[in-house]
Amino acid sequence: MGGDEGVRVMMAGVALARRRHEGLLFTLFGDETRIKAALDHHPHLRAASEVVHADTVVDASDKPSVAIRKKNSSMSMAIAAVKLGQAGAAVSAGNTGALMAMAKVALRTMPGVDRPALAAMLPTLGDNDVIMLDLGANTECDARNLVQFAVMGAAYARIAFDLDRPRVRLLNIGTEELKGTEEIRDAAALLRAADTLPLRFEGFTEGDKIGKGDTDVIVCDGFSGNVALKTAEGTARFVTDVLRKAFTSSIRSKIGFLISRPAMHLLKHHLDPNNHNGAVFLGLNGVVVKSHGSADEKGVANAVHVAARLLEEDITRRIAADMAGIAQLSAAASRLEQPAK
Repeated sequence: MGGDEGVRVMMAGVALARRRHEGLLFTLFGDETRIKAALDHHPHLRAASEVVHADTVVDASDKPSVAIRKKNSSMSMAIAAVKLGQAGAAVSAGNTGALMAMAKVALRTMPGVDRPALAAMLPTLGDNDVIMLDLGANTECDARNLVQFAVMGAAYARIAFDLDRPRVRLLNIGTEELKGTEEIRDAAALLRAADTLPLRFEGFTEGDKIGKGDTDVIVCDGFSGNVALKTAEGTARFVTDVLRKAFTSSIRSKIGFLISRPAMHLLKHHLDPNNHNGAVFLGLNGVVVKSHGSADEKGVANAVHVAARLLEEDITRRIAADMAGIAQLSAAASRLEQPAK
């Protein structure tokens, strides 16, 4: 936790989450003086919290290799608590690359998982949000990685959306079977054959269909996912900024805004990133949730809620069970990657 304002927002968010999950206990790592001062405004949270002072912090500009060496940082100590079983999950709004590197080194990947993936929920026009992964942890992925991401994303969707067999699609440049890279086509072939897995593979989807709401999980490599995510965030800001300018350009426009205010509030709520805050590192031997650095108290509370739900539903056990079911798929993926004789 960095700075008085950052600590204030984090404590307000954790306090909000505590009201939603009365059984949660918290260990708060950071500047002890600032944290205790912020807790004075949240006595119900203070009674359920332990404060652990951290001498150092991971800066936003720190490279992962630098951050890992900061053993006494709040981020490192939080992840260590998960590793040692002193905490069920770690939630951080800090440097994403550093958090991923620390979590991967400390917690290691689960059996059957080659690489962890960063997953988050995005708003859609459907009844549910959509879970998308990977969003930046792995810039290059082979077919086996994509299949594993699909299985992990489906496990998350079963918890988040209460589904038996979530709909899964691969992000591609077209919906035809011959479109895309060899890795994407091979992953699709493996998923089509995986009729025993607790998911429904429904082929490919394109970038302009991410928010349509016709799928539950979208799988891609981290490079494509991060570009798609940032593009969606930028588009949302563009739309809201254009509408704001349009509704303040004249007296007639201001009157129009008053008439359409309920619809504008609905749009604002739908596009508010705080309502979808809380990205998850799936595939690790422990739960680690990344909160957006600019999240407000509602966003922080949502990130804590995500962590609580994953713990309640034992996400690591679910993924481990599903990974055991794709051992044959992994072997098939290895054969696909071998050059033809």
